[in-house]
Amino acid sequence: MQAQVIPARADTDAPNLHALGAAARELRARRGLSQEWLGYRAGLHRNYIGAIERGEINPTFRTLTYLMGGLMLPLSELVVLYERNAAEAAAGKMLIADRGETAPG
Repeated sequence: MQAQVIPARADTDAPNLHALGAAARELRARRGLSQEWLGYRAGLHRNYIGAIERGEINPTFRTLTYLMGGLMLPLSELVVLYERNAAEAAAGKMLIADRGETAPG
């Protein structure tokens, strides 16, 4: 089954998608899997796995369940890491704002 590609809105979705992608990459690395092997196990193309990890696309819920099936982990594992990454990113932006600097990117 081919996953549906939903492009990210650069202005509002990017931080969330980067946090999600970092969480997916961390879980894949913990399992010692390549993007190609995870893609095979999840039924997704390796390039699609890379795009998720880079925060370039907004995967559907179905795609996330395929991804976690390939990792053989519950979706909640991904959500926990996503929330941690999103909180760290928000804290970093708050620190930059407190110093009067502009956030990169």
